[in-house]
Amino acid sequence: MATNDQTNAAIAANPFTFADVLAILRERGWLTADSTPEIDAWCGHAAAILGTQAADRTALTELLALVFHYDAQEILTRRETHEVLSRYAARDVLRHLALLLLDGAALNSERFKEIVTKLKEELQLPGRELLYPLRVALAGRPGDGSLDRVILLLDEAAPLPFAVPVKFARARILEFCAALD
Repeated sequence: MATNDQTNAAIAANPFTFADVLAILRERGWLTADSTPEIDAWCGHAAAILGTQAADRTALTELLALVFHYDAQEILTRRETHEVLSRYAARDVLRHLALLLLDGAALNSERFKEIVTKLKEELQLPGRELLYPLRVALAGRPGDGSLDRVILLLDEAAPLPFAVPVKFARARILEFCAALD
């Protein structure tokens, strides 16, 4: 049983709830219809995994924006994207990632771990060389582990009736690879 100190520490570590995420979705126009139990569950999951990564509401909104806005052509216009893609084996990471995502299975936490493990085994690359191209292709920007949490929300959000359609991870990698050509 959790003590009051443990509960207070958990609240301090993540001050965001599903209601905060739901409010952000409404403010940004990503959700215009009535909420459903599935959307509430997704908002709760998003609050749980992104809330600890966000210093404030603005940071949480920026992470959520990565779920709802994805344009590979736009991503490829950014200098930081080209810096990542110019690194050794970055395109190999993208090719292998695309092949792993093409089977169509939903990308959840377990599957994401399996994919990262398989990429590490196949490509023998250090974490940054492996994860940055993956994060650029799926989350839309290079960066830290908070982007991995964004990626974990994609396939869960994609079938939900948001006002702005969310692209599955599979669709994102296909769009990204097509835009590279």
